[in-house]
Amino acid sequence: MERDHGWIHTLIEEAENERMHLMTFLQLRRPGLFFKGAVIVTQVVFTAGFSAAYLVSPHFCHRFVGYLEEQAVITYSDIISKMDEGKLPMWNKLPAPGIATKYWQLGDEAMMRDVILAIRADEAHHRVVNHTLGDLDLKQTNPFAGKIKI
Repeated sequence: MERDHGWIHTLIEEAENERMHLMTFLQLRRPGLFFKGAVIVTQVVFTAGFSAAYLVSPHFCHRFVGYLEEQAVITYSDIISKMDEGKLPMWNKLPAPGIATKYWQLGDEAMMRDVILAIRADEAHHRVVNHTLGDLDLKQTNPFAGKIKI
């Protein structure tokens, strides 16, 4: 056991924010039993593999997550483009779920496009955080400690 140099709070804040992304999308559609089971199995396998990889190379793992976040930004940007082009008419008319308006303080008139913009901004932030953490030695002080409020 040793001092974490301010890393744990940043990682917890990032995890909580990602959880809110999941909770928001779960408000749109309730997954069935098969889908839930598949997600649980995938999480168990990924958690075991990622934990082992983190023990070997935390730098690789943070860099990997940074690249995943980059792809998420691209994906959400594509969704916004498709919404603006009228290719996702259901989403253009969809009000923001209550959980999203509360979490991102979007206001009562917020639409799904506003939620996607907020989530894309979060993912862009996660990208920077993880690439930065990937550059640091584990004993270096986290430059985001006490500064992140997503």
